[in-house]
Amino acid sequence: MKISTRLKTVLIILIIAVGVGSVTWYWRQSQSGKIPAGLLSGNGRIESDQIDISAKSSGRVQDVLVQEGDLVNTGQVLAKMDVTELEAQRAKYVADWTTADASRLEAQATLIQRKAELRFKESNLQRANSLADKDAISRQAQDEAQSERDSARAILEAAGQVVVAKERSIDAAKALVDQIDAQIADATLRAPVDGRVLYRLANPGEVVGAGGKVLTIVNLSEIYMEIYLPSEQAIRVSTGSQARIVLDGAPFALPAKVTFVSPDAQFTPKQVETRSERDKLMFRAKLRIPPSLVSRHIEHVKTGARGVGYVRLDPNPPEWPEFLQVRLPGDPADAGN
Repeated sequence: MKISTRLKTVLIILIIAVGVGSVTWYWRQSQSGKIPAGLLSGNGRIESDQIDISAKSSGRVQDVLVQEGDLVNTGQVLAKMDVTELEAQRAKYVADWTTADASRLEAQATLIQRKAELRFKESNLQRANSLADKDAISRQAQDEAQSERDSARAILEAAGQVVVAKERSIDAAKALVDQIDAQIADATLRAPVDGRVLYRLANPGEVVGAGGKVLTIVNLSEIYMEIYLPSEQAIRVSTGSQARIVLDGAPFALPAKVTFVSPDAQFTPKQVETRSERDKLMFRAKLRIPPSLVSRHIEHVKTGARGVGYVRLDPNPPEWPEFLQVRLPGDPADAGN
């Protein structure tokens, strides 16, 4: 079967077109993986510090007011420990405080009495000395007046020490009340930062020891990605450098800044998918997302999301490449960067 000249021409054109298309597709694919000049990149995932909400003292959990996944604000009450025993101790210490205060008042009254007695004894001694100079009384009577005055002075000093001791007792009783008040305040567990509840580790009625964990929250005020760079790249990165983060599957780039570059090299952790580079010594760099941006989109923040971080080396470079300029709707160009 013979093929016509026209058909041969069509087949040749098709073959050339397929070849050109294949070369074009391959070139575009190869170019899409290249990083523009002046940028460094590394794989990583969105991370945040985890904070354990723990009971300071051992006790029974009275109530847990949040569930896993809930967003919480700084100062929000998350859980309460039972304070029945603490309140009973406080009542006892308040009673001790009142008793100590009454004892102090009594000691102060005794001190006033001892001062009056000393003044009387001093007057007697002065009269005795005057009469002794005129030989109107015996030497023994003068010595007795002197002894009574000295004894009254010693008793006054002792009474003053009793007042001081009673005041110290009041301070001790007040300190115990303050200590119990602090423990009662610590029994109300509050969120130290804005965050999301990651784990609920205890339920009402359970007894936990001192330092026992009740909740774990993710600190959403500190969201960042850690990337790992080889030494020849890491030495070119400085703290404060501008950065971008592109998450897998996200059609936008997040602004960030380099807030930390490790001074020591380490092996890349396994959770960072950089197969060929895992066996190399790398330097860890932290890319922090602006808190203002996080707060605007806090409902959508998900730690653990993987992506790629890009760091700009030149502080005054040309604009970011097009694929790193797409941002969240409504956010300014650098969103606080």
